[in-house]
Amino acid sequence: MTIVLASPLVEASGPTARDRRGFAGTAALLGLVGFLVSAAGSWQPSYWGDEAASVLSAERPIPSLFRMLGNVDAVHGIYYLLLHGWINLFGASEFATRLPSAVFIGAATAGTAVLARMLVNPRAAVIAALVFAMLPRVTYMGAETRSTALATLIGVWSSVLLVHVVRSRPATATRSVTLWAGYAVLLAAGIGVFIYAALLVPVHALVVLLLRRQRRRSTVLAWTAAAAVALILASPILVWSIAQRHQVSFLAHRVQAGVLDAAVQQWFGAPALAFLAWLLIAVGCLATFVPRFLNRPAGFPLERAPRAELLILLAWLIVPSTTLLIGTHLISPMYSFRYLSFCAPAAAILMAVGIVGLRPRWAQALTLLLVVVLAAPGYLAQRTEFAKDNGSDWRQTADILRTEARPRDAVVFDESTRPSRRPRLAMHLYPAAFVGLNDVTLDQPFQDGDGLWDSTIPLADATSRLAGTHRVWLLQNVGSSETTAGTDLDVLRQAGFSIATSRTINRTILIEMTR
Repeated sequence: MTIVLASPLVEASGPTARDRRGFAGTAALLGLVGFLVSAAGSWQPSYWGDEAASVLSAERPIPSLFRMLGNVDAVHGIYYLLLHGWINLFGASEFATRLPSAVFIGAATAGTAVLARMLVNPRAAVIAALVFAMLPRVTYMGAETRSTALATLIGVWSSVLLVHVVRSRPATATRSVTLWAGYAVLLAAGIGVFIYAALLVPVHALVVLLLRRQRRRSTVLAWTAAAAVALILASPILVWSIAQRHQVSFLAHRVQAGVLDAAVQQWFGAPALAFLAWLLIAVGCLATFVPRFLNRPAGFPLERAPRAELLILLAWLIVPSTTLLIGTHLISPMYSFRYLSFCAPAAAILMAVGIVGLRPRWAQALTLLLVVVLAAPGYLAQRTEFAKDNGSDWRQTADILRTEARPRDAVVFDESTRPSRRPRLAMHLYPAAFVGLNDVTLDQPFQDGDGLWDSTIPLADATSRLAGTHRVWLLQNVGSSETTAGTDLDVLRQAGFSIATSRTINRTILIEMTR
């Protein structure tokens, strides 16, 4: 038996209301699968620096949070406000703060199914949702205390709403205005949560141009007005973000990603999975755009290939990535692999188009299983205890201190690395382990300042705070400039302390010093 290509069928008449109601249950079930996949094991890895920014910001009193947003991280302000309420209800454990992202991914999985149902067919919809739920980028952001999962959710559902509005014929003018207003609010919310969601605007323009019924000029005008309203609503965030663009200046010190790096790392993680994914996308394009590659089995209906729909999905996949890559190389650093997370639904649907283009049916099932198998190692690696940020180990370090440290001990943190990697963040993320310890170099707690982090003074200027202290815990980063120079160790030795124990957890060195 040979594997052949067949064009994925888009039903020319569109799904009926009864079809949509029947598929709603399927989409909800797929959403549950997406939620469970992301939530499983999400509590295993220790927090890392970006998550620390989320948790510390959300734990601030509201006035303090707004002061901070006026200076830094305005782009994440909406997410921080949502997380503030969530933490007040459910606490700040890893599972509690990552759970909303898993919920968002569950809803985005359902949205991916609905969108694929609208653009391709029900079989592609089921496969697309399953692929989406297993993509490494998706399972990563589904277990992350950051806003990317929420941005992805809004991106896919705003696309669903737009396709519905463009293809439907609302019974009344009021209903039409309501739908367009809902789209504008949803798009504005997506940009407010993550400003790069604005790169969906040209993709949505293509939706209007290619899918509108009977080439109605009124649809183009209505969308233009709705998109303009969305940009106006999101303009405060956009203005703040431009003013705070120095926050991504650190990207200039990283090796800039090339096209091949982006093709692998943006959504797929492993080269083998990336190769299969792009192969499936190519298969779907061949089956759709190149009729001579089709080998239709007897009785297979080929009423209309989804060429317009595939162009939209390809634009969603390519336009945002290309924009950021070109902008980074020609203008200013603005690209990171995770910034394109909101394009994952397009990648999943395009892969599904390639899968449903295979015949016979066992080839589809086997290919879907292969996607799962190739994604599994990355998924399992994401759920290990040191999975975040190349080995963040703050919880494990805190667990040792919880057991061995005693009230009135002092604690000194390595301050020589960038703020998001400083081990003092462990004290705020796992405060129970530091109760009663004297933070020797603290100048101003983060919640009293206008920035993200604590303000500190050099240890050499704080030795008077060690009076009456008999034991100090020194937390250093492996390979940091402070660890190499040993300045803090020298200061503590001069103050009368010597090393009692020293252990390396993963990337944190925990040194116990006594008089």
